[in-house]
Amino acid sequence: MTGPTTAWTTDELDRIGRAEELQVSSRRPDGTLRPYVTIWVVRVGDEIYVRSAYGRENGWFRRALVDPRGRVRAGRVEKDVAFVEPPGTVHPAVDAAYHAKYDRHGPEIVGTVTGTAGAAATFRLEPLSS
Repeated sequence: MTGPTTAWTTDELDRIGRAEELQVSSRRPDGTLRPYVTIWVVRVGDEIYVRSAYGRENGWFRRALVDPRGRVRAGRVEKDVAFVEPPGTVHPAVDAAYHAKYDRHGPEIVGTVTGTAGAAATFRLEPLSS
């Protein structure tokens, strides 16, 4: 890891939580960043969550499982993060946040990141200190 985890600031939570999309990048074994991938992001309380629309086999998600260090940018926030698989108890709230934020895109699209499949491909983003 780059450093110990810290807490998101209120400003960071607000900016990322309001952003329509987030760009996520995992790190290569040498520590350099891979190309960014654009995904949806939700805030639940004081936590930030992302899900892979194509499940655990999606390249960015697979790589983040191997090396849980990365970087995200959204809402004019750019931050090193750790990708952490959250406990199952958060999934109903994460599903509700995705529905509230993205249902206007239609149930078929939102269905790729909600329910059982979405829950299986979820990371909580934990900010890292530099």
